[in-house]
Amino acid sequence: MAERIYISEFDVPRLQALVDRHWEGRDGAAAERLAAELDRATIAAPDQLPSDVVTMHSRVAFEDVRSGAVREVVLVYPAASDASAGRLSVLAPIGAALLGLRVGDRIEWPLPGDRTATIRILHVAQPGRAGETAA
Repeated sequence: MAERIYISEFDVPRLQALVDRHWEGRDGAAAERLAAELDRATIAAPDQLPSDVVTMHSRVAFEDVRSGAVREVVLVYPAASDASAGRLSVLAPIGAALLGLRVGDRIEWPLPGDRTATIRILHVAQPGRAGETAA
C-alpha cells in the first residue's frame, strides 16, 4: 500500500457525503474502503497538491502489475461513470484504489470474489493542469 495519499480539500465533503449515502446497501463495502482511504489521506488545498496525484476528474494511466495490462481512465463520481467511455467511478474497486496515489505508487487492492489487484500508477493528468479540463 502506498504510504501516503493526497486528497484535495475541495473533494473531501463530496466524497464523505458519497460514503455516507452508500454505507449501507449494495455499495457498502466500496464505501467502507473509500472511507478508510479518506481517513488515512493527507488533505491539501488544490493548489498545494503534487501535480502527479490522482484527484477526482484526473485522467490516469495504470498498470495491472500481474498481467502487464495498461488502462487509462478518468476518475469520476458514480453518476458520471461510463465504462465504455473510460469514466471510472470512485466507488468502483479500482476507482477507490486510485484516489490519492502518485505516479510510481503501487497498491494491492481487494476485488470482488476474494481476488486482489496490484496496480501501479504510470501517468496522471489533473484537471486544470497542463491544459486539462474537468471531466
